[in-house]
Amino acid sequence: MKIVEQIKAPVAHEMELFEKKFQLAMASRIALLNRITHFIVNRKGKQMRPMFVFLVAKMIGDGEVNDRTYRGASVIELIHTATLVHDDVVDDSLKRRGFFSVNALWKNKIAVLVGDYLLSKGLLLSIDNGDFDLLQIISVAVREMSEGELLQIEKARRLDITEDVYYDIIRKKTATLIAACCSLGACAVAPGSPDVEKMREFGEMIGIAFQIKDDLFDYGNERIGKPTGIDIKEQKMTLPLIHTLQVASKKDRKWLINSVKKHNRDKKRVKEVIDFVKNNGGLEYAVKAMYDYRDRAMTILNSYPDSEYKRSLELMVEYVIDRKK
Repeated sequence: MKIVEQIKAPVAHEMELFEKKFQLAMASRIALLNRITHFIVNRKGKQMRPMFVFLVAKMIGDGEVNDRTYRGASVIELIHTATLVHDDVVDDSLKRRGFFSVNALWKNKIAVLVGDYLLSKGLLLSIDNGDFDLLQIISVAVREMSEGELLQIEKARRLDITEDVYYDIIRKKTATLIAACCSLGACAVAPGSPDVEKMREFGEMIGIAFQIKDDLFDYGNERIGKPTGIDIKEQKMTLPLIHTLQVASKKDRKWLINSVKKHNRDKKRVKEVIDFVKNNGGLEYAVKAMYDYRDRAMTILNSYPDSEYKRSLELMVEYVIDRKK
């Protein structure tokens, strides 16, 4: 059994029901919108986010979920999908998970409007049902994701990212949505309980580990294959490079910054930067940080009694660290 199927097993029934509810939550009277949302639903990914919502809810709710849990999962997926549609427009990306993106098939104007529609559907789903506590969790996540993207753009221009700023960016850009899924799962079944904040922190730890893992893919290894250097080409300052800049001599630091700023399209120079980072402990440093966040997530989980849902969440943490792409 694939690891993702193993993780999903204790909530397979809920996930099946969720898919039906999610499609209903997207419905519109406008035929064009329904065509596009049908296209989006049929090209969904692993659906890790709703899985987090259901696993956390069942772990905290003694195996039970309620209507709020389904609404919370639907809202997070609607808003996540909206951000993906908007991201493809911002990045001018024509592919998403191997298929054409919405903007590639229907152009930017329609893609932006579809993203806006999905966002409003998500917010209204919470408002119409009086789920204001869930709405607050989601609204904070959307604000932080926007701030994280803008902070990264601002800092990329000057390449002056410190480790603190890097963690601030990835916490907001990546970790905040996973944190929202976990706190939503807790809040749906145990509103106002300490579990809501505990699970938010758990999700944040996983999200940070997830992003560091993504950073490492850019440098490749035996299992992943050739390094891509895409982050360097896009002038993204990731943890292996930030650490290497911190420990490098003044001369090497100048060469590294010059390479990323002015020679980031030169394949040979990018490979030299990758090799320099590898040879100066950048990867080991990032791997150690990733495992540290993994351990912090596991410590939070260990405070809960054993259950199949807890086991799945443990598997999810390991999957984030061990995934191949």
